[in-house]
Amino acid sequence: MDENKILIVEDQDAMRESLVIAFRDEGYQVEGVASGEEAIQKLSNDVYDLIITDLKMKKVDGLEVLKAAKTANTASEVVLITAYGTISTAVQAIRDGAYDYVTKPFRHHEILKVAKKAIEKKNLKDRVKYLEGEIRDKYRFEGVVSNSNAMLEVLKVTAHVCHTDSTVLITGESGTGKELIARAIHYNSPRKDAPFVVINCGALPENLQESELFGHVRGSFTGAIKDKVGLFQHAQKGTILLDEIGETLPSTQVKLLRFLQDGEIRPVGGNKPIYVDTRIIAATNENLEKAVESGRFRKDLFYRINVIRVHLPSLRERREDIPLLIDYFLKKFSDKLEKANKTFSKEAMHVLANYDWPGNIRELQNVVERVVALSKNEIIGVDELPIPVEELAALNKKPFEQEKKKSFIVTTLAEQEKNAIIDALNKYGGNQTKVAQTLGISTTTLWRKIKKYRIKPQHEISDDVGN
Repeated sequence: MDENKILIVEDQDAMRESLVIAFRDEGYQVEGVASGEEAIQKLSNDVYDLIITDLKMKKVDGLEVLKAAKTANTASEVVLITAYGTISTAVQAIRDGAYDYVTKPFRHHEILKVAKKAIEKKNLKDRVKYLEGEIRDKYRFEGVVSNSNAMLEVLKVTAHVCHTDSTVLITGESGTGKELIARAIHYNSPRKDAPFVVINCGALPENLQESELFGHVRGSFTGAIKDKVGLFQHAQKGTILLDEIGETLPSTQVKLLRFLQDGEIRPVGGNKPIYVDTRIIAATNENLEKAVESGRFRKDLFYRINVIRVHLPSLRERREDIPLLIDYFLKKFSDKLEKANKTFSKEAMHVLANYDWPGNIRELQNVVERVVALSKNEIIGVDELPIPVEELAALNKKPFEQEKKKSFIVTTLAEQEKNAIIDALNKYGGNQTKVAQTLGISTTTLWRKIKKYRIKPQHEISDDVGN
């Protein structure tokens, strides 16, 4: 793996050295400093993926280190080490940009786990930034927010399609962003300076489909009091998006086929064909192959529009994009509604990440907009999510809620005593003074029992070097 760079800020020598060794053993590139002043100096000269800092230090504390880290590089993540008495301060620090905090006493694997997740988040942000530079800036695919392999493949195909004049069929469930991709194709094509016309075929009254698309001449039907130019002509030299093309009538399908074959349209009631230079992009959320089999959609038209196909995955097929989309929409609607920046609690993010989103990105966008508009809290909780009660109850369950029931085992007093000592040693990181105080025995007695039961020292981090 690439070596991620970590800075450990801790004024207690034993803890700092222990952390440096633990992270170095995991393959990280680690530096340790003994004060906040040294940390700020380091941050001004170098870039770190993760800063792990004690909260309470003399002169320059962890909050000042956090501020300096975010000023030096907003992408860097910060994890705070705190005692129980300063947890409220650590929570405030998270609101100010820290990733998380760990409380003393803790064990190596606990802080390594938190650090791993923090670095994964940082690496994810770096990858997204890179992709935005390589794909979005290059092809200007504004509004396309993704880090999933499925969507990256879509963007690659879309990028190639932009420079052709071929007909494109975009498929996918409702709310997956079909119009967004169609706009990206148009505005990155040679037709970008001409009109981009969008029409939802399913929203057109049946008796007006042909008239809206191809126009009509005066007197062609009741109410046609003057000539009307159709949407195909409005899209001259540009692109027309026929959304929900499966909803078109058989008569409309015949005229669409004629246009794709000859490039001509005929207004309702007109006798002369009109030649139009317009690119067609079709979109649908239904299975057109089945529509062809049932006779609702012409087979020859299907072959004409299915030249280049772009299929958009549902949001449940690209769950890794949910946190990115949430961040995007939170910023978008906070700016739009002039609200203070908000964030979701861990429990709420768990629900959002595991919800199936039948309405896809459109539904997620609506949920975020609603909570930004209505919530009075900086951190949005589960109870504020407008998700169906049944779904919410299922998604809000703890991952390990259904634990296997342990069978009843009778243990001897000696076994219970041994287990109590082991649990206390683990809880207090091997600090025998605190273990003895907790168990109500002297340190000498504790040492004898450790020897008696052959309990091996764990060499875990102890808090007797804490603040």
